[in-house]
Amino acid sequence: MLRKEWVSRRAGDTVKTQMFYARKGIITDEMAFVAHREDVAPTLVRDEVALGRLVIPANVAHLNLEPMGIGIALRCKVNANIGNSAVTSAVDEELSKLAVSLKYGADTVMDLSTGGNINGIREAIIGASPVPIGTVPIYQVVQELKSISKMTEDDFLHMIELQARQGVDYMTLHAGLLRAFLPLVQHRITGIVSRGGSLMAQWMIEKGKENPLYTRWDDVLDICARYDVTISAGDGLRPGCLADASDEAQFAELKVLGELTLRAWEKNVQVMIEGPGHVPFDQIQMNIEKERVLCHEAPFYVLGPLVTDIAPGYDHITSAIGATMAGYAGASMLCYVTPKEHLGLPDVEDVRNGLIAYKIAAHAADVARHRPGARDRDDALSRARYKFDWKEQFRLSLDPERAQSMHDETLPDEYFKSAEFCAMCGPKFCSMHINRVVEEYNKSESQKHRLSVLSNTATKGACASPGDAE
Repeated sequence: MLRKEWVSRRAGDTVKTQMFYARKGIITDEMAFVAHREDVAPTLVRDEVALGRLVIPANVAHLNLEPMGIGIALRCKVNANIGNSAVTSAVDEELSKLAVSLKYGADTVMDLSTGGNINGIREAIIGASPVPIGTVPIYQVVQELKSISKMTEDDFLHMIELQARQGVDYMTLHAGLLRAFLPLVQHRITGIVSRGGSLMAQWMIEKGKENPLYTRWDDVLDICARYDVTISAGDGLRPGCLADASDEAQFAELKVLGELTLRAWEKNVQVMIEGPGHVPFDQIQMNIEKERVLCHEAPFYVLGPLVTDIAPGYDHITSAIGATMAGYAGASMLCYVTPKEHLGLPDVEDVRNGLIAYKIAAHAADVARHRPGARDRDDALSRARYKFDWKEQFRLSLDPERAQSMHDETLPDEYFKSAEFCAMCGPKFCSMHINRVVEEYNKSESQKHRLSVLSNTATKGACASPGDAE
């Protein structure tokens, strides 16, 4: 990987953010890398970064990173959340979750650890990850101090810098949740459901002060500019159920995030905006459009959204439905939800199920938005399916191992596993096999038609002789 060389060439620059270079008209190595993997022009990547519509989370300290872009001009991306809790999980388990996330195509991974050895876990994750790593710094502050009441403004800033030095590429910062907005959640069924948002609210109430991220925003930006940390502006007042969606509290915070985004751009700091978790299906497009206007087209990074509240254990499905709509409407990245959402800490299998559901959602959105080449894989798999080329079908699928195991489990031996039918229909009722008869019929009819045309042409030519003309 050449990133160490890329970063070293810019070591003497006072500002090192991708936005800074883009606004200077420079196409960085990171921009060129993103353009190549997305099959778009490097100038497009540069111009979108300069406008703030595209971010490349690429901390200068994350030297094994393979840069990727998040923005409306590129393919829809998927984030996977991992991390330990005070109850369970250690380094090896988190590295296993990371490995599964990478295997099944996560574009970024967030370490949301709240238990012990957070620094050690994060260092191991960053060291093993070629994709951008995100965090929520307030979690570690509270874990180390044991109580939010003990936190000072400087504690928070020191944690942001510590994680930036480690190589964290983007951070969720709940800077738009102001004291004045707290009464706006009183009517809600579930109140404040964001962990970071609720901790920030508790701190403001106990200290009688404004949100320190808001009051010290310039200090936060100075840290992010030094390391090129992308800010993921957290939605601390996101709705936690359908009844609470699209209310005054949610949109009041969103407006502040838009104001903070402009201030970040003044210092060439990249920003994306986090979006709501529970939204009725018919309100999703409106939410995307509102973010676009209030936050000046900064990339939108949405959790779900979940379109119903009645499916604990299946929320990877209810949220993938909403995520597909969000991606189609213009969200740039989707944060996956696993089957364990609302129920417990996801394990490796939960990560796999959640990620596959969201890769489907993101891909469906790209196909619907007519991204160049987005449907090529679908068409190739369809051709392989019609040819009964099982190996190629499995290879092209999002989860080859599961596809093959489901195909093979009800077939008795190797002969049947490669046969031109599956256990659903068998040899007599396989429609694609039967359609060979239709193909042969159409070929025959086409041949008859060609012969008829040739015959008629020959007859007309014979009638049109000089003698007939006389």
